[in-house]
Amino acid sequence: MFPEFEVVPAVDMQDGQVVQLVGGERGTEKTYGDPVEAARRWVEAGARTLHLVDLDGAFEGERENADAIDAVLSAVGDDAAVQLGGGIRTAEDAVSLLDRGVDRVILGTAAVENPDVVAEISEEHPESVLVSLDAKDGEVVVSGWTEGTGLDPAEAAARYEELGAGGILFTDVDVEGRLEGVRTEPVRRLVEAVDVPVVASGGVATVDDVLALEDAGAAAVVVGSALYEGRFTLESAMAAVESGGNAE
Repeated sequence: MFPEFEVVPAVDMQDGQVVQLVGGERGTEKTYGDPVEAARRWVEAGARTLHLVDLDGAFEGERENADAIDAVLSAVGDDAAVQLGGGIRTAEDAVSLLDRGVDRVILGTAAVENPDVVAEISEEHPESVLVSLDAKDGEVVVSGWTEGTGLDPAEAAARYEELGAGGILFTDVDVEGRLEGVRTEPVRRLVEAVDVPVVASGGVATVDDVLALEDAGAAAVVVGSALYEGRFTLESAMAAVESGGNAE
């Protein structure tokens, strides 16, 4: 899924626009324009994967930004892989998206409510499911980060690996969107719990944060606010990763 460590730009969509939320809370968003323009910008900068999220779908349980997502898929073509989450609640939804050109589907609420859906999708499309484990105060949360589940992230990750998940997307909600830095220990714990790739998300503010997550064992890191706010460029982050942390 990620043969080499990747920096993956986020294209989170709400009402057809790119937004970034603070701590996953509605009403905190900043808007950054058209999703297609953002996607093209990141691909031109060298992104090998794009991370698309239908935030309306995540909160409401139904995909609300389908037109914007289709436009991004058309614009990106084969230039980058696309992983998509938000509002995917059934195996049928997931398979339909995979058949239409999405490379990986991200399942959060659906995987928690019906773990067997991971196995069902993986049988037809091996290594195509990223199970999203979003943690707040050390507990997996769902429904747009509004509901606790009582699940421990590392224990849940191991369970989904057994069901065929191709990877785990771990979001540290406590630091998400705050541009105040990352916490590596929760990521290390997940990496030690599974053999599939762990994609880290939440809190990245500097290139050093990217390198810290790579050092923690993450296979990739999703970056949103830091790129949109110009804290660093995708090119500089990729150069630092390729040079072992020596690039500015």
